[in-house]
Amino acid sequence: MSATVTSSLDEVTRWALRARTGDAGAWERLVRATQRDVWRFVAHLAGVGPAGELTQRAYARAVAESGRPCGQSSARTWLLAITRRVVREHRPSPSGVDRLGGFPEVERLNALLDGLATDRREALVLTQVLGLSYVDAAEALECPVGTVRALVARAREDLVRAVDQRAEAG
Repeated sequence: MSATVTSSLDEVTRWALRARTGDAGAWERLVRATQRDVWRFVAHLAGVGPAGELTQRAYARAVAESGRPCGQSSARTWLLAITRRVVREHRPSPSGVDRLGGFPEVERLNALLDGLATDRREALVLTQVLGLSYVDAAEALECPVGTVRALVARAREDLVRAVDQRAEAG
């Protein structure tokens, strides 16, 4: 079981607040509790190849932005919003490049996700892969909850169409 699952969001947010005061131990606990989800989010958006580097960039940006309030968001949502911006700066549109890296299940899923528009892909990964609520995903994506619902519904339709097309092609 991942540290994210065993640690409540409130606990992760408390670590983030303590880290803002310079508590290095709190930063360490925050990273340990969130690194799996941050890496997975990056891997599904940008590919396995650059996932390590972009995950590090996201945490570096989080440290730089730690003095800024995360509003009503949990620390996890705040961190995923930062991660999304880091990935978008690195890779503005999906492509199949950088997919190799020894994680076949991620690569198979990414092959399907590559066909999705960026906003649909982000919403689907946040809600269906990482398990964020629609409210938290809306905060991470900086859009209304209804938009997230629509993006996920359209992404699902797109994926069903893609799977059907692959099946017809053999």
